[in-house]
Amino acid sequence: MTKKLRTVVGALLASTLIAACGGSMTLDAPAMPTPLVDEIDLHIGLRLSPDMYAFSHEEEVLSRETWSVDMGGANAQMFEQLFGHMFRQVTILDETDDPATLPIDAFVETSIDAFEFSIPQQTGTESYAIWIRYRLKVYNEKGDMIANWPVSAYGKSEAGGIGSSDTSLEKAAILAMRDAAALLVMKLDKETGIGALAAKPEPVKTDDDAIPATAASSGSNDAA
Repeated sequence: MTKKLRTVVGALLASTLIAACGGSMTLDAPAMPTPLVDEIDLHIGLRLSPDMYAFSHEEEVLSRETWSVDMGGANAQMFEQLFGHMFRQVTILDETDDPATLPIDAFVETSIDAFEFSIPQQTGTESYAIWIRYRLKVYNEKGDMIANWPVSAYGKSEAGGIGSSDTSLEKAAILAMRDAAALLVMKLDKETGIGALAAKPEPVKTDDDAIPATAASSGSNDAA
């Protein structure tokens, strides 16, 4: 077999192998660093959408290989852990709970708006990347929405060698989640104004609250 023919055959075999294989990544909930943040003096209700507890994404890349990403409940654990550090008290709500009946100061709903990933075959680089857009809706104790905040997070990891694609994509997912956590710590209050709900004004005294002069005078006479 000539050198040129061997090269052509080798290229065809490589093409066939790439077309036949894909990739998958299952993410165990990663440990998140404890945020150094002042606690907001609020008792919040937190409702996580179903995709937070069981998120998976499958995509055909370059029309020749199927990749699947399963993040399981990692997103839910991130928000529960993070908000537990950021607020005085957090109550996790399910779909049947009515926030209006609970003694909470604010109510937060979270969901995943969008998810994308890229692999080296797409970008011509050695990088695996993941982009996630979360959405936070914040309501006050009366049930009025005070904020609707999209949080875009990004993570990128370099390929680590043969057979490392799953690990590299997993690292990118963890970095994206940590990016989201950092944005929440730094910008949640600024973007949503949730901290202002903790500053409850003292009740304003009215004339009805004052002791009538006649009552005060009567009390003095009785004492005498």
